[in-house]
Amino acid sequence: MLTLATDLDALTRFGRALADPIRCRILLMLRDAPAHPADMAEELGISRTRLSNHLACLRDCGLVVAVPVGRRTRYELADPRLGHALDDLRNAVVAVEADRSCPDADEQGCC
Repeated sequence: MLTLATDLDALTRFGRALADPIRCRILLMLRDAPAHPADMAEELGISRTRLSNHLACLRDCGLVVAVPVGRRTRYELADPRLGHALDDLRNAVVAVEADRSCPDADEQGCC
């Protein structure tokens, strides 16, 4: 059964998902169009096993859904508004010092 996340929970899940560059690339890919795992793995240049782990994280975070299509599974963003949110984040100006990194950079766990 699906439930709606609270505002804080939703932001936390989104942030954790974005903490990994591969998950960011998956989300950007799905922003453009739904995709099948085999195609995504090939485009990302990673193994299907590794992709599967990232997709499981994104599903657990509530950001993507798996849609059965015959004998295959297609993935898409759970809500089209996530695509707009990704675009807004990409266009935001972030002020960082060149010699500084995020204090939580070593804690790139999943949801």
